[in-house]
Amino acid sequence: MTRSSLYDGGRLHPRHVRDRQFATVGFGRRGLDPAEVRRFLHRVALDLTVLHQDLALLSAENARVKRALRAWHGAGPERRRP
Repeated sequence: MTRSSLYDGGRLHPRHVRDRQFATVGFGRRGLDPAEVRRFLHRVALDLTVLHQDLALLSAENARVKRALRAWHGAGPERRRP
């Protein structure tokens, strides 16, 4: 996976998290590049925020449809005709 494919604005997928490889820091230091890790974690957080917002909207819409369906079933057959 290239850096551009992850940071180009597309939706983050679970495979991006599973397969992500971070560059190691330069000579004389050990570990991962902290700036790259922070950028990736920021991206994960943003995508999770969007997913949670989408989930909340869908849950609200689901509840609205269920209420409408219950009201429609509760109405007599004479009221169901369009």
